[in-house]
Amino acid sequence: MAGPKTAKPLIGDTWFGTGDRNIKVEDLRGRFVLLDFWTLCCVNCHHVLAELRPIEKKYSDVLTVIGVHSPKFEHEKKPESVASGIERHDIHHPVLNDPNMATWAAYGVRAWPTLVLIDPRGDVIATYSGEGHAHAIDALLAELVDQYEQDGSLVRGKDIYVAPPQSSNLYRQPGKVEVIPERLRNFFNGADLLISNSGAHNLIAVSSANTDIALLTIGSKTRGNRDGDFENSEFAEPYGSYFLPAELAAEVGFDLVVADTANHKIRAIDLANQKVTTLVGTGEQWMQNDPTEGLGPQIRLSTPWDVTVIGRDLLIGMSGEHRIWAYNFDAKKTRIFAGTTNEGLVDGNLTEAWFAQPSALQPSQSLPDAFWLVDAETSALRLISGGKISSPVGKGLFDFGHVDGPASEALLQHPLGLDELPDGSVLIADTYNHSIRRFDPQTNQVSTVLRNLAEPSDVKVIETEAGPRMVVVEAAAGRISLHPISDSVMVAGDAMRTTRPALLIRDGAVSLDVVFNPPPGQKFDERYGPSTSLVISSTPKELLLSGAGTFTGLTKELQINPEIAEGVLHVAARGASCDDDGTEFAACHIHQQDWGIPVKVASSGSAEVQLVLSGKLEA
Repeated sequence: MAGPKTAKPLIGDTWFGTGDRNIKVEDLRGRFVLLDFWTLCCVNCHHVLAELRPIEKKYSDVLTVIGVHSPKFEHEKKPESVASGIERHDIHHPVLNDPNMATWAAYGVRAWPTLVLIDPRGDVIATYSGEGHAHAIDALLAELVDQYEQDGSLVRGKDIYVAPPQSSNLYRQPGKVEVIPERLRNFFNGADLLISNSGAHNLIAVSSANTDIALLTIGSKTRGNRDGDFENSEFAEPYGSYFLPAELAAEVGFDLVVADTANHKIRAIDLANQKVTTLVGTGEQWMQNDPTEGLGPQIRLSTPWDVTVIGRDLLIGMSGEHRIWAYNFDAKKTRIFAGTTNEGLVDGNLTEAWFAQPSALQPSQSLPDAFWLVDAETSALRLISGGKISSPVGKGLFDFGHVDGPASEALLQHPLGLDELPDGSVLIADTYNHSIRRFDPQTNQVSTVLRNLAEPSDVKVIETEAGPRMVVVEAAAGRISLHPISDSVMVAGDAMRTTRPALLIRDGAVSLDVVFNPPPGQKFDERYGPSTSLVISSTPKELLLSGAGTFTGLTKELQINPEIAEGVLHVAARGASCDDDGTEFAACHIHQQDWGIPVKVASSGSAEVQLVLSGKLEA
């Protein structure tokens, strides 16, 4: 791997967390700087934010973390969208909005998330792609801090972060809404709506007649991971919830389940005793090769975003690793219901399906044992029925927009919520289009019901004295709004694609090399087999004449089809390291990343593709 290089300028349109100050790399000489390239919609980026919090605290006097927000979706380019995301995810370091991906290109970034470490002299000394690198960064800083301090390059001091004013609003980035069954409303002081107040880490019960007054609160307003009573229990960015049918609730001893998203848990709530417990999850994030079958409290999860019940199974939209899991109430065990962990849009058999951050699940009332779901990253509405999955709306990871009409041509933009109407049509919270959309299976048409909302992250229908109303969670505005179900309109908006700098590669033989160097104090972990693996595929499939598949090692010869002008090269890499302390049971660490690399094919292109999973740049 090439040695250190001078850090490039930080280019963007808006700085956050700096007191309106524009920051230059030169301003940070004397400190380590960690650039975190992320985007709002990327669940793996959310994982990295959590991984970095202990690092930021431990090295606060020598390290500045700067988030470089390089957007995937059109909506994410706007400074106000970035400000909303900063609040939603409790980001307490400076963030630069990079709407044109200029800083992304300058640092040669290929995927979200990517971390770049700059030393106190202003040189790039390490790069990390994907998640699971906190221990590596910790080990490297522990080795280097003394060295740079001794030669006078490092100057300890206060970080440059300036916190924004605290909001006094009842809601802070609310995520989901659930209608409280009439039989349970007495436990909520008459409230008929339960709001997942995700940014405030609690649940709030309100009346649809006045959504600005909390009638009951479950959980403190502190990010945490604690079971207990309603006042002292703690959540971390809770999203989807589901009220169990009365008979099932009586059997299992609780009434409500909640996707405690950033804690990687499913929580169970006993309303009569006002008690919160953990049903599934250890509080640690699931990583590749972790078990998926076992007793609920012993199994790790990965960013569960929504839950629903089909029969005796609790289904979990596992957005952090792109599958649907199931927890059986009788066996009290988990299993995989659908998916492969590959991120994308592939229909058919459930065991072969690809998902992309499943973010909402809704049982169908018109189709037995079926349920609707939305995949946020493919902007897709999907249906699971009869052991198969289909996608009435959605084209893939990089196609989105606001287009109504025949479902095969319609486009959404990062939807996060849905509900089914009595006539079998589906309402969709089309989050990044600021709209509520409607899909009618009878006519196979998509239309727009409501526009000009503020990041609608969920929608549910409730009966009120004035008739049925749509309850819309407007996350960016911090409000819950009610609207009549009006006639639809047809919108012929723009069809868009994610635009990232494409990598120019040659046709014919191309060498793929993924760099993985264990952190200081660690070695390759080969105790249980090969320490590295690669999964390679492409869109379209015809881009790769050979080289697709699953392999050990991190190098592979590819054959690129000269008949295909452009496409996406999908590379998933995994590396395992362990502490080099001479003990038999040394701690194991997993590093992993999925790249979706836009490529263009030309005879003048490169014959090499090098990606960095984890590595210090050697001088």
